[in-house]
Amino acid sequence: MRMPSSLFRLWRIRYSGSQGIVASAFLVIVLLGAPAAGAQTFDEASAAYMRGDYIVAFESFLSLAEQGHARAQFVLGNMYVEGKGVQQDYAEAKRWFHRAAEQGYTQAQNYLGCMYDEGSGVPQDDAEAAYWFHQAAEQGHADAQFYLGSCYANGEGVPQDDAEAVRWYRQAAEQGDADAQWRLGDLYEEGRGVPQDDAEAVRWYRRAAEQGHAGAQNNLGDSCANGEGVPQDDVAATYWYRQAAEQGDADAQVNLGAMYAEGRGVPQDYAEAVRWFRQAAEQGAARAQHRLGLMYLLGRGVLQDYVQAHKWFNLAASRYSSSERELRDKAVQFREEVASKMTPAQIAEAQRLAREWEPVQ
Repeated sequence: MRMPSSLFRLWRIRYSGSQGIVASAFLVIVLLGAPAAGAQTFDEASAAYMRGDYIVAFESFLSLAEQGHARAQFVLGNMYVEGKGVQQDYAEAKRWFHRAAEQGYTQAQNYLGCMYDEGSGVPQDDAEAAYWFHQAAEQGHADAQFYLGSCYANGEGVPQDDAEAVRWYRQAAEQGDADAQWRLGDLYEEGRGVPQDDAEAVRWYRRAAEQGHAGAQNNLGDSCANGEGVPQDDVAATYWYRQAAEQGDADAQVNLGAMYAEGRGVPQDYAEAVRWFRQAAEQGAARAQHRLGLMYLLGRGVLQDYVQAHKWFNLAASRYSSSERELRDKAVQFREEVASKMTPAQIAEAQRLAREWEPVQ
């Protein structure tokens, strides 16, 4: 299963972007301290923002922020992040987030944690990031709970501790956070921090998958394909792989391609297999590049083409990780096998295509 090696970054946050923050503020206006005479009220500042009058909004939020209004300090920080009404300045954003965070404002604490995690406007500091995530997580902030769980899972800023990761992921997952549900499912599947339990893994994968989480959909497809935690069901596996693949998930695209190549859960269709392998291969997925090379070598779903086969085997061999040495060696073996059938000019062309290839973003 995919295991994130670092935290999801700043813009994963549920309330990303100042407009979302201000729109939320319209629903629940919390004034922390009475504004001084003549100062704009928070709702008036919000109205200026929503109509696109960012300079007026900035000046109004600044007036409130300087008086200690935590929500205004938070929104002001976001205006500095987005460069609306003021020149973009992450250092100033951090200063205002920090002032709001010190008042216990959870959104600011969470954003501040992300800034330290990213090194945006501040020196990158995993320990400081974990500290601010913890402050917000203790108050029930689901995003911060997810981030803090990731800190413990990866040992970033805190000692690595799977049981603590499970604790924080669970709190976020129970609030409906799909990323946390997905990661909690991973930990149950792997028996990290909890007893290994495929059925419990599936339960969490399904909750995230039903929210449209591509990683969880792919994992749920794996569970169905392998009969782990659920009865083995290729049709269900194909369904979940497709849900994720159509969102651009490269792992799911490889898996869906394999289902078409093998006729599992769908009628065998090499052309459709190639279509999905290609989408993942163009994103840089080594397994997909390997499988696409095989399709060109064998002429399945495409015209047999040794140049293309060599190109894709070459790319796969270069992109497999150090933990995938056996697969890398297999790709090299296939590359050398196809090279034995090619002219020097064809090999040179395949090598040129591999050098010039760039992954699709």
